[in-house]
Amino acid sequence: MSDFNSQIIDEFRTNNGRVTTAGFGSNLILVHTVGAKSGAPRVNPLLALPDDGAWLVIGSAGGSPKTPAWVHNIRAMSEVTVETPASDGITEHHASVSEVPDDEWDAVWQRFLDKSDGFRKYTETAEGRRFPIFRLTPTD
Repeated sequence: MSDFNSQIIDEFRTNNGRVTTAGFGSNLILVHTVGAKSGAPRVNPLLALPDDGAWLVIGSAGGSPKTPAWVHNIRAMSEVTVETPASDGITEHHASVSEVPDDEWDAVWQRFLDKSDGFRKYTETAEGRRFPIFRLTPTD
């Protein structure tokens, strides 16, 4: 795990889900996966948009032309564990995973663009890569 991700995860847990680093605020969740190749547990801090009781997360990797490793892991899983900010601390949920289908992708992508113009800038460095978007729906 990168030092940056470790810092973000520590700040998230220390401050009940609020992360001031890079201006994330209360817009992050921690997604727990298992390495598709290694079988090792992984935790990834991801910007999340609320979606009618679920969360939307995007595999933008800061505009990298490479898909982030967590995307490969999450595609191999039908369910993940998610830590989210709550009024009285952090809550943990089990959530089903579904990739946003092609016919919904443009509308959901627009929601990320509306959240931050940084996503538009990411398209300039991603060398044409279309970012995968996932819906994490609580099952508990």
